[in-house]
Amino acid sequence: MTRTIKAVAVVVSLAGLFAQPSSAEESQLSSEVETLLDAFRDTYGFPGATAAYVLPDGSGETVAVGLADVEAGIQMAPDSRMLAASIGKSFWGALVLSLESEHALSRSDLVSRHLADLSWFARVPNADNMTAGQLLNHSSGVPDHVHMEGVAEALIELGNEDTFDPSDAIAFILDEPPLFEAGTAWAYSDTGYLLLGMVIEAVTGQDAFDLAIERFLVPLGLTDTSPSNGPAIEGIAVGYAVEDNPFGLASRTMDQGGSLTWNPAVEWTGGGIASTSMDLAFWGHALFTGAAMGSDYLDSLLDGVPVHPDASGVFYGNGVAIYQSTPHGPVYGHGGWIPGYVSSLRHYADHTLTIAFQINTDIGVVNDDTDLVTALEAALADLLIAAMDSE
Repeated sequence: MTRTIKAVAVVVSLAGLFAQPSSAEESQLSSEVETLLDAFRDTYGFPGATAAYVLPDGSGETVAVGLADVEAGIQMAPDSRMLAASIGKSFWGALVLSLESEHALSRSDLVSRHLADLSWFARVPNADNMTAGQLLNHSSGVPDHVHMEGVAEALIELGNEDTFDPSDAIAFILDEPPLFEAGTAWAYSDTGYLLLGMVIEAVTGQDAFDLAIERFLVPLGLTDTSPSNGPAIEGIAVGYAVEDNPFGLASRTMDQGGSLTWNPAVEWTGGGIASTSMDLAFWGHALFTGAAMGSDYLDSLLDGVPVHPDASGVFYGNGVAIYQSTPHGPVYGHGGWIPGYVSSLRHYADHTLTIAFQINTDIGVVNDDTDLVTALEAALADLLIAAMDSE
C-alpha cells in the first residue's frame, strides 16, 4: 500500500494527497521490508505484523505479514488496524500545544486552576502545585494507577459498566503519597494523562476525542485512525495476550463476533486510539516535520525533561520520547503496549524518515522476555537508511 503526504508549514487538508502506485525502486524497498518482517516473524514467532515508512519526499508504503486471526487463518493486511496504546499520547501532547497557541491553555497552568472544583481533586497527590506541562512530560509525581497492585483486573470491571468515567480510574491513586515533589523528577504516569484529558475538556467544554478528530485526524487525512472507545472496533486484528496477564484476560482478546473481550475505553487519554501502521507513520511524519498544525510548535513539542540520571540523552517532551544520540542521530517517537498489541513510532530527524510498526501480540514483550521491539526498530532503521543513502 502506498500513500504520499505533502510536507507543509501550515496545516491543510491532506486527504486526497496520497500517491499513485509506487515506482519500481519503492516497490523493491517495500519488498525488502517485507522480507525483513517475515524473518523477524520466523525468529520471534509472533502471529502477524504490519510496518510502514514515510520517506523525506512524503511518500510512504506499508507491508503486512502473518495472520490477523490465527484461529480463522485470516491474513494480516496493510490496512489491518490495532490498538496503538500510548502512541496516542503524542496526539494529546499536540492538542495541548494547539490550545496553547490559541491562549486557551498554558503548560504553566496549575492543574488546580481547571479541576479544583471536582470534589475529589484535593486528594490527588501534588494537587496544589503540579502543572499541566508536568502532566504532559511525566514530571508531576502522580502515581501510575495501571501498575498498582490489583488495579489491572479492576479496570476490566470498570470497562464493563455502561459508561466509563475517567475519575473512576483516577480514584485508585487518591490519597496516595506523591512519587516526588512536582517538577523534581520523572516517572511515567497514565494517570497523569487522564488528568490532562480532564483539563483539556474543562478548558474547551468539548470532548477530547472530538477535538483530536477535528484538529488532526480529519485535516491530516488519517482515515484509518479512530478513538478506541468501545470493544467493537472495525477492521481490528485479533490481539493475543500473554497468559496469566494481570488483566485476567484470555490469551485471545477478541470474541467470535469480532469484539474485544474487554473495553479499551478505560485507557481514555492515556492513549485511546486504534490505527494502522501507515496512519501512525504519516502522523509521525507530519508531527515531527512541523506539518501537524499551523503554529510553530516543534521547539515546544521537543522541550523535554531527562527520564533518568543514568539514561544520558533520553528525554520526554510533550507526549513524545526524545533520544538525542543514536547510531542514526536524534530519534523522536513513542511506543505503545496494551493487552494483545505492541506498536512503535519513530522519526529519524537527520534523515526525515518515519517508521511505524504494529504487532498483534504482547507475548514476550510485556514481560521483557524478548528484545523484539528494539531489535525490529533497529533493523528497519538500518535497512531504510542504508537504502536512502545508496540512492
